[in-house]
Amino acid sequence: MAIVANGDLMALDGKINSDDNAEFRHPRLAAMRDKTQEDPTEAEALENNLNYVTMDGNIGCMVNGAGLAMATMDVIKLAGAEPANFLDVGGGATKER
Repeated sequence: MAIVANGDLMALDGKINSDDNAEFRHPRLAAMRDKTQEDPTEAEALENNLNYVTMDGNIGCMVNGAGLAMATMDVIKLAGAEPANFLDVGGGATKER
């Protein structure tokens, strides 16, 4: 943000975070995607149709369903630790994935 000569406030930068699962609805937005700015582990998971989010903790979570993921992360935090990731294999896990 900056105040320009006439006193107006102007945004100097902008970023967009979108839901990867909805990207197909916005092909023009998808075409602007800069994958060099993405977490490489998250990008690899997306290529394999997995829901993965990197976090700052030290305990990894691989679960089958978002509800179980949330409950697992709650228990980890109640124990005084921090989750290192959110990995939801969502019932579609196969040996190939």
